[in-house]
Amino acid sequence: MNIKEAWNKIWKYLKRDTWDSWLVSLILVFVFIKFIFFPLLSLITGSPLPLVVVESCSMYHETNFEDWWFRNSAWYEENNISKQDFQNYLFKNGLSKGDIIIVWGYGEYKKGDIIIFEAPTKYPLIHRIISDNKISTKGDHNPGQLDIEHDISEEEILGKAVMKIPALGWLKLVFFEPLRPSEQRGFCK
Repeated sequence: MNIKEAWNKIWKYLKRDTWDSWLVSLILVFVFIKFIFFPLLSLITGSPLPLVVVESCSMYHETNFEDWWFRNSAWYEENNISKQDFQNYLFKNGLSKGDIIIVWGYGEYKKGDIIIFEAPTKYPLIHRIISDNKISTKGDHNPGQLDIEHDISEEEILGKAVMKIPALGWLKLVFFEPLRPSEQRGFCK
């Protein structure tokens, strides 16, 4: 049997509508994603986490930018971030729970970038850089900074958000939402 015949036989088997061909197809998809797609995407983006699902409401803007700024401007202005500055930031309207972000690990990080960084938490944090001197961050939805958001080293940074795919991350989140505390479940409010 030559390679073409073997490939046709395998393809014919995978196209059958049986539980065993379905299971083999599922395993092949998993192997492809885990061992080919994500490693290749990591290499291209320069980040160990090339795709990240936003799992919390810390970057959520509950209204349009003008209303959000009106309610939150005091903290930002006290920390030398003007409305004009914020309007020029990528993702000025924040991120919603369930968004998938594409993470870029190359280049420098500057004020206004949304970075993904290792912190002494269960999962990496996704927050906005608010200082040019030492890297420190704040979640747009949070009333203030967490202690772990001050003086973040570049070694802790996994990359910055460069693009988002709205709501598609809910395909993953629906499996984990029931395991979260009730106050953290569901859409952001």
